[in-house]
Amino acid sequence: MNVLAISGSLRAASINTALLRAAKRLAPPEVAVVLCPVVGELPLFNPDLERQLPSSVVQLQAQVASADALLIASPEYAHGVTGTIKNLLDWLVSFEPFVDKPVAVLNVSPRAHHADSALRETLKTMSAVIVESASVTIPLLGAGLTEDGMVDYPPVARAIRESLAALYKVAALGLPEQGPSFPLVR
Repeated sequence: MNVLAISGSLRAASINTALLRAAKRLAPPEVAVVLCPVVGELPLFNPDLERQLPSSVVQLQAQVASADALLIASPEYAHGVTGTIKNLLDWLVSFEPFVDKPVAVLNVSPRAHHADSALRETLKTMSAVIVESASVTIPLLGAGLTEDGMVDYPPVARAIRESLAALYKVAALGLPEQGPSFPLVR
């Protein structure tokens, strides 16, 4: 199964991006996680550009079309989603291969519930299939864990592995949702 991992942060030291890189390292052999490389290259969404899409948008759409599922981690700013993730999703609004795409939403802070809710609402409006059993909050904010620390810390590594396993069951095997096994890791 091919999973496209999308970070809503452009920061070099982003905990959300580190979490997605840790997911790539912890993925089982049947799951290939690829980080979306064009997030920061996308121009601001402008419907006038849809006639001749910028190359970064063409690349994004090709990656989304070839992915079996998406894994999204994005911070919260001012009680909302980042402009980065909103811009990326705006480029996918009328993109047919996005419809019914299984998506897992990872949240690194229990306090970031506004952005988490807003992101889920946007994804539902765009007809994505949010895999709730794969969508978890892993309280990493302030934990001081690096990517290596996330991989080596058993509760976080377990949460990531279980999230990917749940996403695999729904996206690759077509099994029904089992409900969240651990909505919040402590």
